[in-house]
Amino acid sequence: MKITRFEDIEAWKVARKLTGEIYDATTTTSFDRDHPLQRQLRSAATSIMANITEGFDAASHAEFSRFLRIARRSATEIQSHLYVATDRKYIGTKQFERLYKEADRTKQ
Repeated sequence: MKITRFEDIEAWKVARKLTGEIYDATTTTSFDRDHPLQRQLRSAATSIMANITEGFDAASHAEFSRFLRIARRSATEIQSHLYVATDRKYIGTKQFERLYKEADRTKQ
């Protein structure tokens, strides 16, 4: 099956779900004290979606692969930021684990 729309890419769907979860997690009073971390998490999440989309419209497979590698690094960035959020007690351990696994899922 040939994919004709970026919305049909499974990785993009997973990234969209992760982005919603990151926005939900960072829309709490605990993140009101740390807007830079809130912005970083949200930016990294939306970057995953954007890079998959940009890569889909790339002129070559090599360029698409490059955009997918960038998207993967943004997912890893989220995982790192989640440690900060947990250490600062902005999110609990269960939420950390769920978001970390979802970010990991976007990298597969």
